[in-house]
Amino acid sequence: MTATVHAQIRVQGQVQGVGFRPFVYRLAQELDLAGWVRNDGAGVEIALEGAQQRVMDLVARLQSEPPLLARVETVTLDLALAPTGLRGFSITASGGGAVVTAIAPDTATCPECLAEMLHPQNRRYRHPFINCIHCGPRYTLIARLPYDRAMTSMAEFTQCPACQLEYDSVQNRRFHAQPNACPVCGPQLRLLDADWLEVATNDPVATSVTALAAGQVIAVKGLGGFHLVCMASNAAPMARLRNGKRREKKPFAVMLLNCASARLYAELNVDEARLLQTGERPIVLLSKTEGCDLELPEVAPGLSNIGIMLPSTPLHYLLFHELLGRPDGMAWMEDATPHALVMTSANPGGEPLVKDDAEARTQLAGLADAYLTHDRGILYRVDDSVMRWQGNAPTFVRRARGFVPRAITLPCSGPSVLACGAWLKNTVCVTRGKEAFLSQHIGDLDHAGTRRMLDEIVQHLCAILEVTPQVVAHDLHPDFYSTQFAERYAGQHGLPLVAVQHHHAHIAAVCAEHGVQQPVLGLALDGVGLGVDGMAWGGELLQVEGGQFSRLGHLATLAMPGGDAAARAPWRMAASVLHRMGRGDEIVSRFPQQDGAGVIATMLQRGLNCSATSSAGRLFDTAAGLLGVLELQSYEGHAAMLLEGLAQRHGRIAPLAQGYWLGEDGVLDFHPLLATLSDCRDAAYGAALLHATLAEGLSVWAVHAARRQGLDIVVLGGGCFHNGILSADLGQRLSAQGLLVLTARQAPSNDGGISLGQAWVAMQQLT
Repeated sequence: MTATVHAQIRVQGQVQGVGFRPFVYRLAQELDLAGWVRNDGAGVEIALEGAQQRVMDLVARLQSEPPLLARVETVTLDLALAPTGLRGFSITASGGGAVVTAIAPDTATCPECLAEMLHPQNRRYRHPFINCIHCGPRYTLIARLPYDRAMTSMAEFTQCPACQLEYDSVQNRRFHAQPNACPVCGPQLRLLDADWLEVATNDPVATSVTALAAGQVIAVKGLGGFHLVCMASNAAPMARLRNGKRREKKPFAVMLLNCASARLYAELNVDEARLLQTGERPIVLLSKTEGCDLELPEVAPGLSNIGIMLPSTPLHYLLFHELLGRPDGMAWMEDATPHALVMTSANPGGEPLVKDDAEARTQLAGLADAYLTHDRGILYRVDDSVMRWQGNAPTFVRRARGFVPRAITLPCSGPSVLACGAWLKNTVCVTRGKEAFLSQHIGDLDHAGTRRMLDEIVQHLCAILEVTPQVVAHDLHPDFYSTQFAERYAGQHGLPLVAVQHHHAHIAAVCAEHGVQQPVLGLALDGVGLGVDGMAWGGELLQVEGGQFSRLGHLATLAMPGGDAAARAPWRMAASVLHRMGRGDEIVSRFPQQDGAGVIATMLQRGLNCSATSSAGRLFDTAAGLLGVLELQSYEGHAAMLLEGLAQRHGRIAPLAQGYWLGEDGVLDFHPLLATLSDCRDAAYGAALLHATLAEGLSVWAVHAARRQGLDIVVLGGGCFHNGILSADLGQRLSAQGLLVLTARQAPSNDGGISLGQAWVAMQQLT
């Protein structure tokens, strides 16, 4: 006969707000075990008494059968042979203690809730805030842990008797679902006109859809903030959005009902379809179909990819339900429909995402014709995540809703670090033991609003994780707001500062997530980062070992006439190369639309204000200017994205013979390639030649350095590796030489992952 024991069990990970306590309750009932379960700062605590074998069975099932949204990281067990006389099993009030548990991200509406919402006899029929323990908002409404209703923005909504009964019933799908509510007791939708006067309507969703169909732009409040929404097939509201948001050519994301609808506009494989349908519901970058630009010409002009996401909230589904004329049942949710909604972040002019009515009223004036809003508070703004499938795994372009604040596990513990990120695509990172918590996308720090958001997010992450930083890390550049914030924060709290070179951080971020601590060869390709020599780096070959690095080589430098202005003007970079080739007299005739062409030619001739850069990003800009693809960029990476699209349409070709020079000093020079592109009249062919030759030259460069240094791991980091053609070709070439190639997976390869790398470097330098 099995002995009767007393067991104290501790479960850590993402185990609050995901139905973990009722799951434990049901297991205990099934196994006839007495005791209790509760949340506390460390996760979930369980006390059990009963037959030892049954206790062990429960412990095993905690890890093998957790709830859908749970992520069990550790289960610890302390057994005693002296039972204390526990009777029955209960869920008790939350305890306290230091916070080490994980917070669940916001998650898309589950099928059970959708079925209820679409059933005319259900009391939550067409309720736009339906949720349960398997879905709905989490991070955006949590003020602090433990995850109880009183700690959320739902605290002000008192549940009606029917909802309270569900909330209290351990067998119910809504047991302790903190956002639980219904049309009687929960948040309410309101439709307001452009002057913020309430529109008289019994159905705000139906009236909003009528307005959308008439060509209006509606600001819709979602999980992490507002979206600006219009019909993607209507050019007039699209033009208004572009003018109002000052994004002349930058692509918009569109929301489609399902994968069948997505296939009307994009090519997607099984992996991409699965990624679209995950509970995180990211925007996924997909290859356009041939007819996409005919149907949606203003969504992503000139690009080969389109960003598509599926509905993530009940309100999104209700919009489509109304667009389709309120069909019965649920079969319509699987049928293809051409209805495409532009669903772009409501953040005018690069400011942070608008999250409440007060911000919307001041910041979206003139952009929106109406506001579909509600009274459930959003405590922390979180933008949509953006991903693409690259190689055999998904990669992040922007890591935000659905993934924040999910921890990235580090290979070892260290002091708690606050890392403040870069200037562009800023994120911050806080470490706790072996966990790194990368914040949601904050944005470019040239706006007062994004700077305030950085301040807010640092305070929030440290508070909700109960982390007191022991060191602060930042970029080398002294003029970055993130650097200045780090210096101010460290001074206020008496903490040491660690300055981390930009490209070192790019490589370190990949090492951190892959658990690599041995020396690696790092190939960092991006737009710009301040080097240790004070120069503008961006095409770097580094040897990285933990908190230290050495520069083994770099791309040949290019002159930037006008300094940073050249980063926005590919024609200037093309002029720079023409001058280098002794063809400066062609600059004015090659770029007749540019009034300053003569001035730039003179500047190059005299060497005035022509700082040098080793940037791979500027190399792409140069090619775009030489090929006549783009003279002025509308957004960061515009030229490179157009070139990738052209190369993809042309198809793969052989690299240019002798298209580069590799010097003994470790400098890789693509001058022969650029000279060829300067006379190329077929832009698509030139773009394909560019990609093929870059991949070959970079691989030869990296293999040569790896052999010389005795390294067998190559880490690829930096925003240029969001280029699918270059990443795939280069990765295959390096792998074929027997090298292990590591790329970013859990954090963006671009500057959105810099803070993770800074944190890892600081930890390594201090341990």
